[in-house]
Amino acid sequence: MKPRNKTVATWLALTLGPLGVHRFYLRGLGDWLGWLLPIPTALGLYGIERVQEFGVDDQWSWVLIPLLGFTIAGCALTAIVYGLMAQEKWNARFNPQASADAAQGRTNWMTVGALVASLMLGTAVLMASLAFSFQRYFEYQIEAARQISQ
Repeated sequence: MKPRNKTVATWLALTLGPLGVHRFYLRGLGDWLGWLLPIPTALGLYGIERVQEFGVDDQWSWVLIPLLGFTIAGCALTAIVYGLMAQEKWNARFNPQASADAAQGRTNWMTVGALVASLMLGTAVLMASLAFSFQRYFEYQIEAARQISQ
């Protein structure tokens, strides 16, 4: 098995995580969760398409769009976990044939850059997803209350 680099895995989780690429890099093409990750990503993109087609009042869009946001935020969190993992733990988990202090598990400035980007992107996307979800939910509740009171 080829050695797995912590910096590469961190950047893959951040940039291509919603497609499951980081899981394929670490666990191979047989990883079932890697194959499932594109589903909420695609559903979220479909929700964006529905907003463009039907407008912001489409109820399905406010259910589907947060799936994309939560998937991106989850992958950013995964990147943070990978980037902060101790060198010995990384090598024991993903490079069991290598020594505990093998270079593939080291944290360098590129890893730190991925951590900073993950924190910024993950926080922004998570907050935007929550705000979108709650706004749509409360607008729907207000409209339902208006219809009842008439």
